Amino acid sequence: MALTTETQGAWLDQVREEIIDPDRPIVDPHHHMWRTSGLPPFLVDDLWADTGSGHNIVRTVFIECGAEYRTDGPEHLRAVGETEFVSEAARSTHGSGKAEIAAIVAHADLMNDGSLIVETLNAHRQVSDLVHGIRHGGAHDPDGVVRWGDATPVADLYGQEKFRAGVRLLGEQQLSYDTWHYHFQNKAYADLARSAPGTTMVLDHFGSPVGVGPYADHRKEIFDDWKKDIVEIAACENVYAKLGGMAMPPNGYGWHRRDTPATSDELLEAQRDYYLHTIDCFGPERCMFESNFPVDKMSLSYHVYWNAMKKLTADFSEAEKDMMFRGTASRVYRI
Repeated sequence: MALTTETQGAWLDQVREEIIDPDRPIVDPHHHMWRTSGLPPFLVDDLWADTGSGHNIVRTVFIECGAEYRTDGPEHLRAVGETEFVSEAARSTHGSGKAEIAAIVAHADLMNDGSLIVETLNAHRQVSDLVHGIRHGGAHDPDGVVRWGDATPVADLYGQEKFRAGVRLLGEQQLSYDTWHYHFQNKAYADLARSAPGTTMVLDHFGSPVGVGPYADHRKEIFDDWKKDIVEIAACENVYAKLGGMAMPPNGYGWHRRDTPATSDELLEAQRDYYLHTIDCFGPERCMFESNFPVDKMSLSYHVYWNAMKKLTADFSEAEKDMMFRGTASRVYRI
């Protein structure tokens, strides 16, 4: 049976939790939006159904996901269709009294020549002044064992000098660079970060530790190597960390296959050490919690994720909490 908004909603509704600290203002710096994909549609009303489920989500940041591209015209400008789609949605959220889409991280092909990149960036910004960053993901699974999909056909994207020049160009253009990749690419990402010290870079989803296929039985070894990689990445002061996005099928927890979705306690039991290690390495001032919805919606409800983050930070100071729930994202995305 195909997954629909209704069937997914009924499944998620089996787990309802009392909202912790409901008045705390939150900026969710990572969500997508689409009419069609392999998952149910996710538009403004769907976003508001989640952001209005109990926590005080005041602003959000849309992250590119390949939606609504133009179907004709120059290839390098086709991603501008996504910005046109999202900017229209964002306008409907402003002044609504509900969560507002306050920034857009669009897509540009950073392997293009500099002139084409600048043309793409200008085209995005002509559509919307909410475009404050670019994501060109580096995820590449050379052996095809993750079974989730690549963000790029280029195996060593981060090592390509042309690509590195594109990342540096973003800094010159006052735009941030987001990316996602798999854990076995973390060292290459650290090297990329060192090559572009003038660009604010955001590591999505902890560098996506994989827990399926041949990685399924090696979680401890992967975690130990991942910890070292995070130390190395955090040494690059231009990099910020998004904490979330680890409830996807490739992470290997299997919640999407259960009769009931995950609870906040289950999320913390499985992933607490990833969160705490990253916060310890980057500091709260360089960390931001992210929902990664609606992708992580395959495993848990929106209110459950934010409850987990509030439980995680129960012993942190008020200033530290505010940075991770709101302040860091507001600063990085200039909202």
